[in-house]
Amino acid sequence: MRGFDPQTFLPSLVALVIAIAIHEFAHSASATALGDDTSQRQGRLTLNPIVHFDPLGFILLCILAAGYPAFAWGRPVPVNTYALRGGRRGMALVAFAGPLSNLAQAALAGLVVRAADVSQFQSDAMFTFLGLYIQYNLLLAAFNMLPFPPLDGYNVLVGVVSDFWVQRLEPLRNYGAGVLLLLVFVGGRFIYQFTITPMFELFAVVTGAASLYSGF
Repeated sequence: MRGFDPQTFLPSLVALVIAIAIHEFAHSASATALGDDTSQRQGRLTLNPIVHFDPLGFILLCILAAGYPAFAWGRPVPVNTYALRGGRRGMALVAFAGPLSNLAQAALAGLVVRAADVSQFQSDAMFTFLGLYIQYNLLLAAFNMLPFPPLDGYNVLVGVVSDFWVQRLEPLRNYGAGVLLLLVFVGGRFIYQFTITPMFELFAVVTGAASLYSGF
């Protein structure tokens, strides 16, 4: 991580708040579209970031925005899998909607950067914000696609594998959060280098953002 930089802290914080709020909204919107109105009834079908954060997650978000190693989260969107059309495959779509929204945000921000004359905006505050916004969205997408509960990647995986593997993967839900924390704090560098970084780079290519990093 880059360490604390007072000039990028606020832009980073705003970028993360927007990215996570849209991520959680995408979960709620997709669940509602697939027949489960649980999150809608609980007020989560909104872009208002206040309803999508819990205190600890926001504190860690501030640490991440400050440039230090951390991972932040929003309040999980409640989903009734029995009300979803498609069952576990419907749940996979709901789970994937979050990271997909981050990729869409990165791609859209990249289009805005390309529409501007990059050479004239190297030191512009908006250009700095868009660069951070793209990078954090790619990072959120890559991290959330790790196949460990309670991350989105786990529900995507469970939604696409056979029933044989579902029966063997489901018990991980009981221990997934603890295992994930252990992996992050004990093997964080390994996970970052061999899982998150390759996905980050792939997503940068997919969204067309890879060519923009020379200006960030």
